[in-house]
Amino acid sequence: MRTEGDFIHINNWLLPLSWLYGIGVGFRNKLFECGVLKQHSYDIPIISVGNITVGGSGKTPHVEYLIRLLQDNAKVAVLSRGYKRKTHGYILADENSTMKDIGDEPFQMKKKFSGINVAVDHKRTRGIENIIHDHKDTGVILLDDAFQHRYVKPGINILLVDYHRLIIYDKLLPAGRLREPLSGKNRADIVIITKCPKDLKPMEFRVLTKSMDLYPYQSLFFSTIDYDTLYPLFNKDGNKITKQQLKQTNVLLVSGIASPKQIIVDMKQHVASMTPLTFADHHQFSEKDAERINESFANLKGNKIIITTEKDATRLEDINGIDDEVKSHIYVLPIKVRFMLDQENVFNDKIIDYVRKNSRNSILAKGKDDNKSKDCNNSGNGPGTISFRNN
Repeated sequence: MRTEGDFIHINNWLLPLSWLYGIGVGFRNKLFECGVLKQHSYDIPIISVGNITVGGSGKTPHVEYLIRLLQDNAKVAVLSRGYKRKTHGYILADENSTMKDIGDEPFQMKKKFSGINVAVDHKRTRGIENIIHDHKDTGVILLDDAFQHRYVKPGINILLVDYHRLIIYDKLLPAGRLREPLSGKNRADIVIITKCPKDLKPMEFRVLTKSMDLYPYQSLFFSTIDYDTLYPLFNKDGNKITKQQLKQTNVLLVSGIASPKQIIVDMKQHVASMTPLTFADHHQFSEKDAERINESFANLKGNKIIITTEKDATRLEDINGIDDEVKSHIYVLPIKVRFMLDQENVFNDKIIDYVRKNSRNSILAKGKDDNKSKDCNNSGNGPGTISFRNN
């Protein structure tokens, strides 16, 4: 039977350590809320997309959704920390940037959206200042995975919550996967429950809405995953493949992402058989891995192909050791998000209105709902954070 939070596993014996971890994270949050640690605001629309859990919640597809939404209306810049890149400091991606220079996710976005600026810097404040200084025409900055980076005060804080790992059922690290206490969700202006089953019933939406227990100033949305047409990774002139064409195909899924289980569950219904070959998130593929891929593909019978994700494709392209025959059978599965309950226009209007009407974060700065306390006992943002109450 399907239930929300069905991918959660709690290591109960580690709960005492989670308690200690929670004290440390809670103390850090209090320092921000009381003004001991300073947040920086900027005279430009800034939208943060992130989560409060370890692992994938769909950040990259949702950032790409925002890029598609905004790129015709404003000059878009994306700032990421560039996880597992081989460089340091601030780097603005160009046509010569490699995956090792900027990280797999920024490289993927720069490759797909050549008209935007993509930069990496683990110090987000420095990265924002460099973007503003070097590209004065920037209309909006999207912060990728910055919900915990509290030194920046975004105009809109978007929190992503995986349907299969609902934060309301999870525990703090290391027993669970929460990076901070559940009260951290109060900083969000928009909460999106991601990766929802497409056949979610109206009653389930209502139960989830009540369970999330959000404040009036917060907007709740639901999104699901759509899989686009597969395209060949190495044979650029090769034919694309639709899901409907995979019914009689045996598939080797090669993935190095945080949560491959969702793709496995979703794609199994479209293929003859699915054999997962999984690696750690952001895994740097080696020649030894190439040998495993060759062997695993050889073991498949009949009509067969290899499917990988767009993020993995950026790391597979440059490794040595994959046989030419195997290369000709590797296809990339693009992922897009789609809002449910006819919420797409509502979400789009909120984002576009914010970017169009508010060229300065200080103009956007309004207090949260009066139901929230304004002193340092408040676990949400203090004055100066955008509210959608009047939008």
